[in-house]
Amino acid sequence: IYQHQHNKQMSCPAMAQLLSNTLYYKRFFPYYAFNVLGGLDTEGKGCVFTYDAVGSYERVGYSSQGSGATLITPFLDNQLKSPSPLLLPAKDAVTPLSESEAIDLVKTCFASATERDIYT
Repeated sequence: IYQHQHNKQMSCPAMAQLLSNTLYYKRFFPYYAFNVLGGLDTEGKGCVFTYDAVGSYERVGYSSQGSGATLITPFLDNQLKSPSPLLLPAKDAVTPLSESEAIDLVKTCFASATERDIYT
């Protein structure tokens, strides 16, 4: 509908706000879905948004939700960020990856989680 009315595709930040509004609208009878939304922003850079059950969201470098999150998040921390802020050199931002490296990392995360978590 958005594309038809505005003659352009919806940006990822706009989708993030739409999902937030949808979840917030159902806050008294929530969906109990903890969402992750990813895509490209208006500048063509990757963006990831993470949500709670009532629509609060935050733009982050990476995220995982669900039963496999306890397995995937430490792996992503290890691969993309310094495991401790006390280690030098400190990394403030997420390690940049090429598209093929990012796809391989996601495949590895999912394969690892499915081997160890029966609900994933």
